[in-house]
Amino acid sequence: MTTTTLAVLVPLLPFLGAAAGLLLGRSAPGFVRPLAVLPVLTSLVVAVLVAVRQGGDEAVTAATELTPTGSIPIELALHIDGFAALVAVLVAFVASCVQIYSMGYLRDDPRYPSYAALVSLFTSAMLLVVYSGDLMVLLVGWEIMGICSYFLVGHYWETPEARAASLKAFLVTKLGDVPFLIGLFALATDAGSFRITKVLGAVSTGALDHPTLIALLLLAGVAGKSAQFPLHTWLPDAMAGPTPVSALIHAATMVAAGVYFIARLLPVFEASQAAMVVLAVMAAVTMAGSALAALAQDDIKRVLAYSTIGQLGYMTGALAVGDRGAAVFHLLTHGAFKALLFLAAGVIIHAAGTNSLAAMSRMRDLRDRVPDAYWTMTVALLALAAIPPFSGFFSKESVLGAAEHITTGHAEGVPLAAGWIILVAGLLTALLTAAYAMRLWLLAFRGRGAEAPDHGRQPLTMTVVLWVLAAPSLAIGGLAYQSLPGWFDGDDLTPTLATSILGTGLAVVGGLVTYGAWQRTTALAARTPIGAVAAHPEGDAGLVEAEAIASHAPAYGDVAYAPDPADPGRLLLGPLHRHAAVGFHLDAVYSALFVRPVRAGATLVRFLDREVVETYVRGAGTLPRWLGAAVRRAQTGNVQTYVSALLAGTVVLAVAAVLVATGA
Repeated sequence: MTTTTLAVLVPLLPFLGAAAGLLLGRSAPGFVRPLAVLPVLTSLVVAVLVAVRQGGDEAVTAATELTPTGSIPIELALHIDGFAALVAVLVAFVASCVQIYSMGYLRDDPRYPSYAALVSLFTSAMLLVVYSGDLMVLLVGWEIMGICSYFLVGHYWETPEARAASLKAFLVTKLGDVPFLIGLFALATDAGSFRITKVLGAVSTGALDHPTLIALLLLAGVAGKSAQFPLHTWLPDAMAGPTPVSALIHAATMVAAGVYFIARLLPVFEASQAAMVVLAVMAAVTMAGSALAALAQDDIKRVLAYSTIGQLGYMTGALAVGDRGAAVFHLLTHGAFKALLFLAAGVIIHAAGTNSLAAMSRMRDLRDRVPDAYWTMTVALLALAAIPPFSGFFSKESVLGAAEHITTGHAEGVPLAAGWIILVAGLLTALLTAAYAMRLWLLAFRGRGAEAPDHGRQPLTMTVVLWVLAAPSLAIGGLAYQSLPGWFDGDDLTPTLATSILGTGLAVVGGLVTYGAWQRTTALAARTPIGAVAAHPEGDAGLVEAEAIASHAPAYGDVAYAPDPADPGRLLLGPLHRHAAVGFHLDAVYSALFVRPVRAGATLVRFLDREVVETYVRGAGTLPRWLGAAVRRAQTGNVQTYVSALLAGTVVLAVAAVLVATGA
């Protein structure tokens, strides 16, 4: 079987599994789980075979015209280089883990058949984006992922949070997709083709007439899909969906698509210096802002959501300095440890017996209750904080090293400002990332919140997946930079000494400072019994929120519990905490700039329709109604009245005729 045929099977198998699952989910429930797992697992095996055959060498390409258009052709094309081969393996691997994990996590969910089918369709769409060699076919997978995210985020549609989150995810990403679509058409018009290889060829010859405009239009779509500032606000709210869906979206699909798209078309963006600076600023604001927001979140999934936004900022930062090898390298390592973080969080949520509640300030001594989640999440958090020798260290240092390379003036075509912006923001984010990772670990596994009821051991399918993901979270970074440099454009991925020392040093400082803050807040909180209203000495305002258990504390089932007041995030952020906790009020800004004016306009239109348009409509009907009433009064049904009226009319006509004749 040829490499091209195998590549076609990679996205096709999950698609067929999704179709079969939707058709047989109700009539043959026994087939649901095999149809959820086996096609994706087979796709993983085939993707590995494709990667081995491709070998990081020259790209595998094939194309056939999909339909005649009369102008720019649309082709069903494959373009599989080293990046595409590795990213496809990541997507299929994470999707397989999610499907296996979901068998235990959603084992009692009545909507599991549709859920599993949508996850397979989601996977198929992302694989289509990865392997596609034509921009219009890529757009198909891009949009299918958008609708799948709408349904999966809204899986628990009975809750208002899930309904609002699914709508928000759909609308915000579509807001970015409109200029993205315009940018694709403009790019194809300038290049004369939707085929990616031909587009890149046109860029190399300087055939693009509007590179800055095209790049900025495409960046809008990327910002929406990959949750970059200012279109990132949908991702934290999307945590209302099932936790395995969060793992899939954050680790291997949806948000990874935007980064991968820029990596595939990086020469288009490099053709515009202005676009590269905009990309660098967007990445820097995203990195630093999301890290601060993560440090203030209480829900464990929202911490991880803001963490994803920040790590995607690292990837777009690498692209802003022209190093797509570093960007895709971090995409791969991040996919492994972020999937592990979310699935470990799912074990914690499952142990609490709830689908969504995961407030870290209300956790207590989970280390002994969920040991698998404890050890594997510790590995993933160390990778997230970029502590050597965990995988995140190597990929994050490749990003910082690429930025440092630009600042020394050793690269051409990339603005020097972009290098400094990414380097400074990346180092600051390294400090903050270690801080919120340490805070999450302390509150989740060493917290003082009231213990929730123990719902027993987790299904084996969930815990096994955690250990499977722990292996790449620990080792993939070191193996990749030593064994796979040819897959990343031949770039040297070895960490540089300066950024390694700075980045690791700042990460250690961030972790130690957070630990010290936690010890201080723990000592202060020890003076206040759990469940009582906290009273704090002067000068310590803001360290602990006073909260009465009777009126404010949520409950697991019928059991109320009190929060753990020992939150180091409040001490570290100080007055900034309340702003960071709500995402620096960006949703409120959007509400003021867009939602309220639209609602006001809708109210005005409704008023004009009701008071003006309907008045004319009612008036147009009133006159005939009056005339009809007058005529109806004359229709008495009395023959004598009709004859009298006829004679009277005759007399009137006769008199009128005489008068006219006399006057003549």
